[in-house]
Amino acid sequence: MHPLVNQLNESFENATAQEFLQYCTDLFKNKIFFASSLGAEDQVITHLLAGIDNNFRIVTLDTGRLFTDTLDLIQYTNARYKINIEVLFPDYIQVERMVKEHGINLFYENVENRLKCCEIRKNQPLKRILPGMSAWITGIRKGQSTNRKNTQLADWDDKNELIKINPLVNWTEEEVWDFIKQNKIPYNILHDKGYPSIGCAPCTRAIEEGEDIRNGRWWWENEDTKECGLHPKNK
Repeated sequence: MHPLVNQLNESFENATAQEFLQYCTDLFKNKIFFASSLGAEDQVITHLLAGIDNNFRIVTLDTGRLFTDTLDLIQYTNARYKINIEVLFPDYIQVERMVKEHGINLFYENVENRLKCCEIRKNQPLKRILPGMSAWITGIRKGQSTNRKNTQLADWDDKNELIKINPLVNWTEEEVWDFIKQNKIPYNILHDKGYPSIGCAPCTRAIEEGEDIRNGRWWWENEDTKECGLHPKNK
């Protein structure tokens, strides 16, 4: 555990997300980045970061299986905030080998295959930018899933040996959408079609009213396995 984690949690317990982000961007300077999936929470953070520094490093992962609406949102967001979201792609050799050995939709077969796909299409590309970094920003909220209920404003990422900054961790879904509407923040139109959590197209579905918001992601799996490896379960 990095000593800064407890310090950040104690010092910014009652701060706004903007205040917390401002401090973290000043503190870590060019050693911090934001990994955005273009989800509702991430669009809120992009809006806040653009108000601090529109040259701040924002990256997103194009896995090769994203919805067209998600790809379009990258363009809309860049234009709205006059920013340039950095798009990371998987190694095509690894993808080709995986598909040849396990099939194009291997993830439906078992958890091991699905995690392999996430590792190659998401985790490996992100790892390319981690050297030299001290912290990364995420859009995680406690209310998103049981796996995230113990998340704090700042956490230590054992896997990547970075401080993880979660400025919206205590926000409710209602607060996220109120902020989006008040500030006319561009968002994925799939949210209006019953998709609260949006990832790769084959692994995402719309949910019925009253369903848990994570039921639309990897719906064929048990609740305990519904992570891609970017955000290991907080104990």
